[in-house]
Amino acid sequence: MNAKTAEAELNHGVSMFKKYKNLLGELTRKSIKLKYRNSWLGILWSFFQPLLNMIVLSVVFSRLLGRGGAGIICYPVYLFSGRIMYEFFVTSTKQAMTAFRRNAAIIKKVYVPKYMYPLSSILSTFVTTSISMLCYVMVWVFFKLTGISGGKDLVFSWHFLLLFVPMFIMLVFSTGIGLILSVLCVYFRDIEYIYDVFTRLLMYLLPILYSVERFKEGSKLRLVIQINPMYSMIELFRQCVLTGEWMHPKMLLYASVTALITLIIGMIVFDWKSDTIIYHL
Repeated sequence: MNAKTAEAELNHGVSMFKKYKNLLGELTRKSIKLKYRNSWLGILWSFFQPLLNMIVLSVVFSRLLGRGGAGIICYPVYLFSGRIMYEFFVTSTKQAMTAFRRNAAIIKKVYVPKYMYPLSSILSTFVTTSISMLCYVMVWVFFKLTGISGGKDLVFSWHFLLLFVPMFIMLVFSTGIGLILSVLCVYFRDIEYIYDVFTRLLMYLLPILYSVERFKEGSKLRLVIQINPMYSMIELFRQCVLTGEWMHPKMLLYASVTALITLIIGMIVFDWKSDTIIYHL
């Protein structure tokens, strides 16, 4: 492929995106409405669900893993910080993975750029996660004012406003993974069940319930945890909201580059197989 062909395809892709951007918004709103359909509280579950999860996990694990642990400031908020990033990744990628199956009837009848379906699923999850951030801020303020569970050690600074930087990096990373999974799930349906098991294991391979400081510097397990790009994204988020520090430059660079590479790979895989997806639905 020469440079002119590549440029022509890029321009075509941009023009198609602009043409269907309103549809992307409608699909995103539809995904949000369907998620909370027939629910009394509706979208308010985006507010209460992470709060309830934090309370349960804090009660269960605070004595075992968190309270007084090295590198942990206010265990409930520390836990909430990791969970909100982890849940966004898992929920968005799972929704993207099954996007074609859920919209098979429409895909077979109407032409729409196929990436709109997994992308709208990821964006709808990002919207609900942003609503969950309101709950997170209220929890943060509660522990800071009361000082419960070490809340007095929480640092408030303008760096708090940078929390959407790691969230955006996670969005880019999740989009890349979601595009890959959406294609794989069409051809290999069992991957949905395999991925469910993988995400359960992933929670314990990330410092969500515990601090990475529990492991010796240079140990193999600590290295495995730190290589995972999601570790950097979660830690960048915590640096903004827990300690009020500048995001670590090397960690920020690693997370950003990894997310961008993942997105590019996802786009290549999706473009490679998107034209034949309809024959396997």
